[in-house]
Amino acid sequence: MPREIALFSVLMPTLLLVVIAVSLLFVGLDLLLSRWGVYRLVWHPALFRAALFVALLCGTALALGFGTP
Repeated sequence: MPREIALFSVLMPTLLLVVIAVSLLFVGLDLLLSRWGVYRLVWHPALFRAALFVALLCGTALALGFGTP
């Protein structure tokens, strides 16, 4: 995985693009979970949302090979 990607002549870190993609995925999943009423069952909805975002980001980054040297 390259460390930077040239996007319109600007070098952007690859992880920034992953964060943007995961943010879009998280918004869709968050809307789906709130529509199903899952947040009524968890103890602290804001903490659950933050943990869900971190889990999605870490899982995606590891799947794309950011954890290897």
